[in-house]
Amino acid sequence: QVQVVESGGDLVQPGGSLRLSCAASGFTLDRFFTGWFRQAPGKEYEGVACIENGDGNTAYADSVKGRFAISRDIPKNTVYLQMNNLKPEDTGVYYCVPASPSTTVQNMCLNPQLWPLDAWGKGTQVTVSS
Repeated sequence: QVQVVESGGDLVQPGGSLRLSCAASGFTLDRFFTGWFRQAPGKEYEGVACIENGDGNTAYADSVKGRFAISRDIPKNTVYLQMNNLKPEDTGVYYCVPASPSTTVQNMCLNPQLWPLDAWGKGTQVTVSS
């Protein structure tokens, strides 16, 4: 079965850390760009961090640069999102989405409409609150 499963979301206090995991099965995740997107209640999807297949180049939203890091474990067919110094505005459902590249990873990360956001996992809830 072709799927991705996100995990690692939790309730955390401001300043805390979480590591999200995106485990793929039924296909090779590293043949695609992989992006982490989030959606807060009542808001549009926002590209948070993306990683290119092959070279592993990365891209980040300005709001998370220096705090979040995307990485991959190719043998485990898994992509991670390390999130540090979390803020209340980081709250949302985080989705892992693979996509065939159509432009640079930087441009793709800025444009959620280039990704099949509704076609993959159920996401994992991240809540940052004191």
